Amino acid sequence: MTPAVAACQATAPSRSRLRSEPRPSGSDRRRPFYFRTILLLFLLVATLHAQNFSQRGYLETTALVFPQTAPNDSAHAVGEALFRYEAFYKLTNLRFAAAVDARTDTHRETDRDWGGAWWDRSRRRPLFAVRRLSATYTRGRLTVEAGKQLIRWGKADVLTPTDRFAPRDFLNVVDSDFLPITAARVTYGTQSDTVDLILSPRLTPSRVPLLNQRWAVLPPAIPLHELDPAFPGGPQFGARWNHIGAAAEYSFSFYNGYDHLPLFHVQPNFALQRADVQRFYPQMRMYGADAAAPLGPVTLKGEAAYFTSTDPQADNYALWVLQLERQAGEWSLVAGYAGQVTTVHRSTLGFSPVRGFARAVVAHAGYTIDVNRSLAFEAVVRQNGQGVYAKAEYSQAFGQHWRATAGFAVVRGDAADFLGQYRRNSHAILTLRYSF
Repeated sequence: MTPAVAACQATAPSRSRLRSEPRPSGSDRRRPFYFRTILLLFLLVATLHAQNFSQRGYLETTALVFPQTAPNDSAHAVGEALFRYEAFYKLTNLRFAAAVDARTDTHRETDRDWGGAWWDRSRRRPLFAVRRLSATYTRGRLTVEAGKQLIRWGKADVLTPTDRFAPRDFLNVVDSDFLPITAARVTYGTQSDTVDLILSPRLTPSRVPLLNQRWAVLPPAIPLHELDPAFPGGPQFGARWNHIGAAAEYSFSFYNGYDHLPLFHVQPNFALQRADVQRFYPQMRMYGADAAAPLGPVTLKGEAAYFTSTDPQADNYALWVLQLERQAGEWSLVAGYAGQVTTVHRSTLGFSPVRGFARAVVAHAGYTIDVNRSLAFEAVVRQNGQGVYAKAEYSQAFGQHWRATAGFAVVRGDAADFLGQYRRNSHAILTLRYSF
């Protein structure tokens, strides 16, 4: 990864140089049907038969404290609140699932208007969002699910190269959440073989750091004006075959569609003494494989994917992960290496944490103290030593409903490294959750 790429991996000027943010696309403007969807959802929940209906949810508040300021963000603390409600209704062969999110924060990472976007293409997080709304039909070995849903592929834990139907919310680059997509998924499985077919009519992009906040980094003294993003048209589709054998479990996968992480067009505007920047999402094709094999006291996992593109600005490259897992008493241990090989280099400006976390040693450890308390550790160390990310968390439950989690994330490194560019973003975390 060149310094130019690393410098622009997270796009944003300082607040004093920020000219504008892009308007939502026409399909993402707030629409009255969104309120009707929410209302009908809860009316449906209220009328369901109790024996076929289940629900769950939680209210979570989080405080993040940053000891250092950033060039484009003088805040030391951010507060967030999330309410998530999930409901399920099951008939003989048919199952309905719905989930809604309501959130806010102190740092304007969330929209303030009462609306939302079904396709999750907004710059900020929506105040209200449909996280899941799908119907699943099961008959024998066949399962069909259609609607808004979360789809995960791959076997690796820290980095999953084949996970192409899983965009993320990267407003906080080192603590990202998966975004749902609208898709139809057909799964046919036996005890040893499973075939997975997916069709998504429209790209759901990953959410990138906001221009005027600390997780966005750009070279200094360049005023920027962000144009409306150029979203591609057309569907995405993929297929995966998984086999469970006597000695190992492995799968092969294929994806054809678009990269959910953006590249950038940059056009100097000499008349206004600024640079115009536009996100776009190149065509992508992926060929992938993953495997897991138990080897006595440890389990060996491997995953690899090769990415090609017809876009003249997109790279052709391969990502791979090799890791070992071990369960030792109350300890759960994972350690491995994530690698990258670029076969054709074309892009200069892009945002890709997937590639940014490659060429690194990765590790995760969890320790269960008792039924109410646990510890978790994770780390990513670039092979050249120029970028380091480490996080430690302690979690404790209080009764049946309450849980508190406290931790600290450390980010250090060189400004030219993807991780190192966030060296001023080390932070403490305190989360309080009430579940029901």
